Amino acid sequence: MKVLMLNGSPRAQGNTFIALNEMKKIFDESGVESEIIKVGGTDIRGCAACNYCFEHGKCVFDDMVNEIAPKFEQCDGLVAASPVYYASANATLIAVLDRLFYSTHFDKTMKVGASVVAARRGGLSATYDELNKYFTISGMPVASGQYWNSIHGRAPGEAEQDKEGLQGMRTLARNMVFLMKSIALGKEKFGLPEQEPPERTNFIR
Repeated sequence: MKVLMLNGSPRAQGNTFIALNEMKKIFDESGVESEIIKVGGTDIRGCAACNYCFEHGKCVFDDMVNEIAPKFEQCDGLVAASPVYYASANATLIAVLDRLFYSTHFDKTMKVGASVVAARRGGLSATYDELNKYFTISGMPVASGQYWNSIHGRAPGEAEQDKEGLQGMRTLARNMVFLMKSIALGKEKFGLPEQEPPERTNFIR
């Protein structure tokens, strides 16, 4: 079992990292391999809608997105984590997710997704919803915890004081492990759900 964790914060050891690291401890205890990749603060541009990826199997911009893509394909679970900026996710993380999900054409069905958000005070649930949409459009079950997966803190390190938030990260990680293992057993016994050819309509035709 493998979990890939994308840290959208430009602060390498900030509050978003604290949340992810709390999850990593549970993954380690459970024998699940995990990796945290720092995305925030890197020079990543957005999708150019060029469709190069449909012909070449990778994004035209040969940067971190193409490096993450094979790890995404091999993993059983993906965690997207971000600090909250104006009630939305870090723009660099969104650029990565847009291009990562669009340029990778492998089947993502039944990979487990989870979003994690960190903020001083507000905008958490809006950002949480924003990140979950990448999973739900891709046939990926969304792991939940004991609350919306959030942690509070302003200055770097303050999230260590959010005991409920840290507990939520541990609960989320345990739930992810359970889901990933359950799905693996289900695949072995029943296979994946049948998929129909997609019907691409423009609302009226």
